[in-house]
Amino acid sequence: MVEPESPLRHIRSFVRREGRITVAQQRALSTLWPRFGITPGAEELDLDLIFGRRAPRILEIGFGMGDSLLACANAHSETDYLGIEVHRPGIGGVLRKLDELNLSNVRIIDGDALVALRMNISDAAFDAIYVFFPDPWPKKRHHKRRLVQPDFMTLMHAKLKPGGLLHFATDWDNYAQHMLDVVNATPQFRNTAGVGQFAASRGERPETKFERRGLALGHDVWDLIVEKAR
Repeated sequence: MVEPESPLRHIRSFVRREGRITVAQQRALSTLWPRFGITPGAEELDLDLIFGRRAPRILEIGFGMGDSLLACANAHSETDYLGIEVHRPGIGGVLRKLDELNLSNVRIIDGDALVALRMNISDAAFDAIYVFFPDPWPKKRHHKRRLVQPDFMTLMHAKLKPGGLLHFATDWDNYAQHMLDVVNATPQFRNTAGVGQFAASRGERPETKFERRGLALGHDVWDLIVEKAR
């Protein structure tokens, strides 16, 4: 059953920072969107129909320039990937790469992930959900804008299949601790590394250009992988 749009969260966790769209990215947005893009209305999406099959399915929220989304989809043709993003240069770049790599197991939504999930995605739709390097909103007065909040965890619990994984990654220590605190307060999820612990490795998550840049600046990276327990 699709949930109605929740009144719990009116504060957006993102701002649209369009930046410069290259000619190639704009061309991809114009020509490839009908092939890979989804423009939801008010109805529930039939993902089996959209992908043309029933397969394991993974959602990535905020895929940025698409490094991890593309790497995972290219390595796992048996799995379908839905990416949701608001950064149009990133979307255009991913569309172009999907065409170059001849990948058929990725679809894209341009918009607010929370709205799409509440309005258009059925419960228990995903085997895993990835949230890699979300905007950390580092200033204390902006912490309310952070994506990872108790109501977000409730929504993720609804959209994951039993035993499904929710994988976070961040290179901001304060946000990492915030994520851990939110997870610790959510008994519907089990921390796969143990209570109060971060994952010992990034698991199957590919290392991205963004991540390498952060590591070069001396940033640490924290992964947190939790399982839908009940």
